[in-house]
Amino acid sequence: MRAVRHHVYGEPDVLTVEDAPEPHAGPGTVRVRVRAASVNAFDWKLRAGWFQERIPLELPAVPGKDAVGVIDEVGDGVTGVQVGDRVFGLGDATFAEHAVLSTWAAAPDAWSDEQAAAAGLAAATAGAGLDALGDLRGRTLLVEGAAGGVGSAAVELAVARGARVVGTASERNHDFLRALGATPTTYGEGLTERVGALAPDGVDAALDTAGSGSLADLVTIVGDPSKVATVADFGGGRLGVTVTGSDAATAATLEAAAEAGARGAYTPRVEAAFPLDRAAEAHAHAQGGHTRGKLVVTL
Repeated sequence: MRAVRHHVYGEPDVLTVEDAPEPHAGPGTVRVRVRAASVNAFDWKLRAGWFQERIPLELPAVPGKDAVGVIDEVGDGVTGVQVGDRVFGLGDATFAEHAVLSTWAAAPDAWSDEQAAAAGLAAATAGAGLDALGDLRGRTLLVEGAAGGVGSAAVELAVARGARVVGTASERNHDFLRALGATPTTYGEGLTERVGALAPDGVDAALDTAGSGSLADLVTIVGDPSKVATVADFGGGRLGVTVTGSDAATAATLEAAAEAGARGAYTPRVEAAFPLDRAAEAHAHAQGGHTRGKLVVTL
């Protein structure tokens, strides 16, 4: 099968499209013929070698942690799906013609393949972060880094759960946040005062999706570290906040996102789509930062 691989750690140009062995569904998994996969920050950081001591890759490696596709193999013990079903979800080595998913949900008809790919890891991570904060109905939530892939998913999913959302982003993305249903403000120095003016009755909870060092400010704004969660700052436990991420997500997390998508409450945002043979360009774009929503690779 055709797949994107890298034989060494390095910059985006180490990625090449080449023939690779096909994976097969094992117990509790499904294999899909991939239609699209998204580019996540974790992908390019793995490729660049940021985590090679903690998470060493078996090279050559195929990047990608999520995808949408049509099931063509069903592993032992799997129920509720069959060959031919269109699903989106989480797996490994998804920048390829075939990939194995370990967690999935039916992709709603309302989503294009690009949108369904964009929903995978982003919705799983955002959903896990929101779940950690409890019932959000009627509450005011602050989302730090609200214009990115995970942040934009968190905004729409929180609004769908009945929250009022204040989101941080650069000024160029404020109209984007308004379209998602959030009240925008800029990040950085003075955040406490700006949020106080926008939410004079206080902020009930905060979700950090940026990992930009703002957790202490978020705790100050909310007033209780147990009501702050981060999916991006893995040292956050030192402040007493909840550290979570896609590992805490289940099929139910993805199903909730799909249900919100089916009723028009959540539309995964895609900044750009690249064909498989331009995967290196997609990685370079993601590595440059300040992406609005997600980047996807199509097959």
